[in-house]
Amino acid sequence: MRVNYVVLYVTDQDVCSQFWIEQVGMVEKGRKQAGEFSIIQVGFADQSFSFELVSLAMMADNPYGLNLGAPSIALQADDLEATRAELVDRGVTAMEVGEHGGIRSFAFSDPEGRWFAVTN
Repeated sequence: MRVNYVVLYVTDQDVCSQFWIEQVGMVEKGRKQAGEFSIIQVGFADQSFSFELVSLAMMADNPYGLNLGAPSIALQADDLEATRAELVDRGVTAMEVGEHGGIRSFAFSDPEGRWFAVTN
């Protein structure tokens, strides 16, 4: 696995994206719709890593009980099923591989209840 992006849950996406772009020197790498909400991806132009700025309002339902005060780290794996199976064999709590917001992925949690997404 490798780090793909980090989700930052924010109250104001515009203010946060302006901060990362205008003050830190990142660029907007993408924007996608998730229902009525946008997800903004920012990062340095010469690096594949990025932050995804996700509105706290989008997470109001929060069905998995994510700790929205902490960033969520998204990892990338070529074979989701094999990666999930390996983690489960090692005693990690992991959701089934499925379609989440139009992206094939699964999530696993650490001992303190933080969730990490794995996509391919």
